[in-house]
Amino acid sequence: MEEMPLFSRTLDFITWLMPVLNNFPRSQRFAITKRLLDAALDFQELIIEANNCRGQARLARLGQADAALDKVRLYLRLSARWEWLKPGQYQHAAGMVTEIGRLLGGWHKQTVAI
Repeated sequence: MEEMPLFSRTLDFITWLMPVLNNFPRSQRFAITKRLLDAALDFQELIIEANNCRGQARLARLGQADAALDKVRLYLRLSARWEWLKPGQYQHAAGMVTEIGRLLGGWHKQTVAI
């Protein structure tokens, strides 16, 4: 069975994010940086859990994943505002997160329809 695009896009995002976070100010590595990475990893874990569930349990995990993705968006916006991300980096990250959000929304709609 082929892996769902959501899983590969999320892995691509986290792989891109890791080295970028190393360039954030050292004073923030244990605050905002950790929260951003934790939110991204929580999202990854929740979609894996959702894939192993059915029905209402899956919908609950997908809802939690959506909340985790909202946190990722927030921390990315803050990082851009504080100029820890270059404009091009923010645009790239925002595009990746938007695509991930569309894929998550599609999965949610498909699950509701079943």
